[in-house]
Amino acid sequence: MAATVRYPAHAGTFYPREKEELIKLIEWSFEHPLGPGSLPDPTSRVPERLHHGFVVPHAGYIYSGPVAAHAYYKLAHEKPPDAVVIAGPNHNGVGLPAAVFKGKAWLTPLGEVEVNMEVARMIVSNTRYFGFDNDAHYYEHSVEVQVPFLQYIYGDELSIVPIVIEYQSLDVARDLAKALAKIAIENGVDIVFLASSDFNHYEPHNITVEKDMKAIQAILEMDEEKLYRVLEEYNITMCGPCPVASLIVYSKLVGSDKPVLLKHATSGDITGEKDWVVGYASIAFPVKR
Repeated sequence: MAATVRYPAHAGTFYPREKEELIKLIEWSFEHPLGPGSLPDPTSRVPERLHHGFVVPHAGYIYSGPVAAHAYYKLAHEKPPDAVVIAGPNHNGVGLPAAVFKGKAWLTPLGEVEVNMEVARMIVSNTRYFGFDNDAHYYEHSVEVQVPFLQYIYGDELSIVPIVIEYQSLDVARDLAKALAKIAIENGVDIVFLASSDFNHYEPHNITVEKDMKAIQAILEMDEEKLYRVLEEYNITMCGPCPVASLIVYSKLVGSDKPVLLKHATSGDITGEKDWVVGYASIAFPVKR
């Protein structure tokens, strides 16, 4: 049987199907007033790891692309890791509740990306909740929309480990974080961890900003338990608390500096329609110096 390649499910909806149009939209995201304001400069890349990971949004690029671009602008200026572990929520309820992709590669309009199966196997063997399951990945967008940005900044120097999570519990978050920390520390694998999540959903702009900042403050305090408390207390409809909590725990285990909010905005900041918005944030977890 041929090695499994995951084909794009959301090219033509969340982002363009054609390569040149996709590149234009990624560059629009970088240059947008809500984005970093310029394209990353590959000549300024440093040969070291500056960040353990990032929180990144996962909506259509015309909505969240400029916010996401802040994380990728930072990442573009440091060396490619051995593996980018991308964990996002499972919106579809298909497959295992904590699913690691098993296969050769992911395909996007920008080409094929290697799946780092060595790291994927280490994750599965060092966790209680996670297993290999590809059904969970085939129609999920939370991981897919990150891949073209990564291809744009790293090209052929990229390998990924895609993970989607339906069980958004703190136990699952800690399970993944401890495994990744073991892989990084004991096995010496250079990992960048992307936690894919949007924030509050489908309320007016001013309410969403207020709710989002409560969740963001807990993240900046690196307090995963507080994050879950404020989500429940204030009814904040953040869709990826488990990946984000896992990034918090992982970063504490490997010695992150204090997280930095790179950008927060809502879909209303892009479209002008502020009655019914979704919140987005890029948050960096720097390596402690």
